[in-house]
Amino acid sequence: MRLNSVVPNFQADSTFGPIDFYDWQAKSWVVLFSHPADFTPVCTTELGRMAVHSAHFEKRNTKVLALSVDQLNDHVDWVNDIRSYCPDIHGEFPYPIIADPDRSLAVQLGMIDEEGKDDPMNAVTVRALYVISPDHRLRLAMHYPTSTGRNVDEILRVIDSLQLVDRRPEIVTPANWTPGDKVMIVPTVKEEDIPKLFPEGVDRVSMPSGKVYVRTTTNY
Repeated sequence: MRLNSVVPNFQADSTFGPIDFYDWQAKSWVVLFSHPADFTPVCTTELGRMAVHSAHFEKRNTKVLALSVDQLNDHVDWVNDIRSYCPDIHGEFPYPIIADPDRSLAVQLGMIDEEGKDDPMNAVTVRALYVISPDHRLRLAMHYPTSTGRNVDEILRVIDSLQLVDRRPEIVTPANWTPGDKVMIVPTVKEEDIPKLFPEGVDRVSMPSGKVYVRTTTNY
């Protein structure tokens, strides 16, 4: 699963019924994430927070899809526990959870660690997370160990960055960027093109090397 590779289509059972991934994705972005097991503490917090933030994903034209190697009936029962633990989940549980009991999809998508990939009886999925654009391409990959829960705010921040630079390919977002902060101009943008692309101007940072490559703007 290299960045910008096409995520293959797949069919799977889920808590929302059978899913054909490409049909289900349609023209949306997707956050596809795996968790080690149902009825476990850290996973309960993760799926709960993803559900609580569902409106933020919808605002970004992004669908959420979870996956683990547990049985479908376990997923259904576990959702009730997640809702109980996170009472600020309102309405129906907002996204499907895929059942992958034979681990075939997890292996195909690279969601099982090196030690477990050849142990089909005991291997569980790690905390893998993929952001997939509407053209089915992998745009972001995060892999966390089973001991560390993910930060939903960071996932949303990265989606904001990806969608912004898709609209404005002449910019990139710096470390710790959040919407509204300054962005940086791609080094390949020529100085003579700056006035047309950024009519409100850019700031240039002087470096000891004398090279002008740090150019920032809030005009985006």
